[in-house]
Amino acid sequence: MSVAEQTLESREIPKRKSVPVLNRVLDFISSVRFGVSLLITLVVLSMIGMLIMQQNVQGFDTYFASLTPAEKLVYGRLGIFDIYHSWYFLTVLLILSLNIVLASIDRFPSAWSYIVKPKTWATKKWLLTQQRSETVDISNASIDDALTTVRLVFEKNGLKTLISEKHGNQYVFGERGKFNRIGAYIVHVALLTLFLGHFVALQTGFDADVRMVPGDKTDQIQMIQFDLDKKEKFNVQLPFSLTCTDIQQKLIDPRGSIDVTNTLDWRTQMRIDDPAYGTKIADISMNKPFNYRGYRFFQAQTIPVGNARTITLDITSQANGEKQLLSIPRLGNASLPDGTNVEFSEFMPDFAFNNEGKPDTRSGDYNNPVAVLNVTPPNGERTRVFAFAGNIAENIPVGAPKAGYKWRLAEYEKSPYAHILSIKYDPFNGAFVAWYFGGFGLIAALGFVFFFSHKRVWALVEPGRDGSTQVILGGNANRNHVGFEERFSRIVTDLKRKRSGQRE
Repeated sequence: MSVAEQTLESREIPKRKSVPVLNRVLDFISSVRFGVSLLITLVVLSMIGMLIMQQNVQGFDTYFASLTPAEKLVYGRLGIFDIYHSWYFLTVLLILSLNIVLASIDRFPSAWSYIVKPKTWATKKWLLTQQRSETVDISNASIDDALTTVRLVFEKNGLKTLISEKHGNQYVFGERGKFNRIGAYIVHVALLTLFLGHFVALQTGFDADVRMVPGDKTDQIQMIQFDLDKKEKFNVQLPFSLTCTDIQQKLIDPRGSIDVTNTLDWRTQMRIDDPAYGTKIADISMNKPFNYRGYRFFQAQTIPVGNARTITLDITSQANGEKQLLSIPRLGNASLPDGTNVEFSEFMPDFAFNNEGKPDTRSGDYNNPVAVLNVTPPNGERTRVFAFAGNIAENIPVGAPKAGYKWRLAEYEKSPYAHILSIKYDPFNGAFVAWYFGGFGLIAALGFVFFFSHKRVWALVEPGRDGSTQVILGGNANRNHVGFEERFSRIVTDLKRKRSGQRE
């Protein structure tokens, strides 16, 4: 056997080292393809939550009753009625966040190197293989003059320049928008902020209701707990008290009903009495929620029983027939010239007598509106008075003159009996952070990524033929290639003008 044969027999083929399982798992989790798949899954789940009414939305009980038994069973078992709190939604959110973090850790150093260690020189062969390249001869110019000319042209076209020397060659490097290289990681930060804010809000916050009736005071709210078609409420103690001072419904047609279709806006005013922070007045409208100590108050609905925010009384004196108008706010009072005190006690939109012969309202509509007053003459006893909007015979007890005056309801500003405020408790302002820093930050970051680009141009300046100087240009951009080509063409045109001595 020859020496060569012995050598071949004794040589062992090296085994390929297998990549550790942990590394392979981390590579898979941090891959772009896996991240995009997770993001698509999250979008699909969010769309399902938008298309199928969630159980914490007003009117869910009616929606649930309209579903077939099969739909109720399937949707309920899959947790679709509360999809944003489901285990699989939160799991996808967690894994996607982990993917973003790992991908950023893996790829950020290379992106950051574009900023701290830019490539300022390149070989002639490499320059000629770039996205755009061009060779320009500048006659009757030394190397130094050519370097200065190229630098001025670069700066004129918005590039930040740097002149360097490598291996005896002279280079001019120009770039613009280098921070666009880390735009993707700004998007990552915004996404993580969005996810974290909503996760914190979902885990630490809750939804509640509070009924606002002018004059009522409460230090409790009704916590809402859902179990499919069952909506349970229980009281939760507040660290402060709420007093409703006013409610208003701005109508399209003041003569119409107080239905939603005839409404421009709802407004609720309340006073907050807080032992720790004093007194504060809150004004809540449809597009103007109110934030206080992690509690966010929204207009949710009304109790559509007709009432009046203010009333105007037409009062006729029995003594001399003199007439006068008197305006009183809801639950307020006013005085007549003779000192008679008139208090607005109650409003009945559809006055009638009930089965027991007592005054009542048949409905919440303004069919037969009556203002109930407490009238106290000077040095007299308080008397209950009914002021009707329409004319009523004086021989009927409720319409007879009282306390020396004939009372009639001249005008009234329509308003519901009460407003219902929806409360979202978010002690760490997770939703605020998510929307303002995550949401708006994401929009700004995406705009920065897609509407700007990192443009780089290199110029190798070397001696040419017949005493001329040759400039080899090469450049590229990470996106918006059309815009880069236009800028590169302007650079080439400007250099050729400099070569021929043309004025700009």
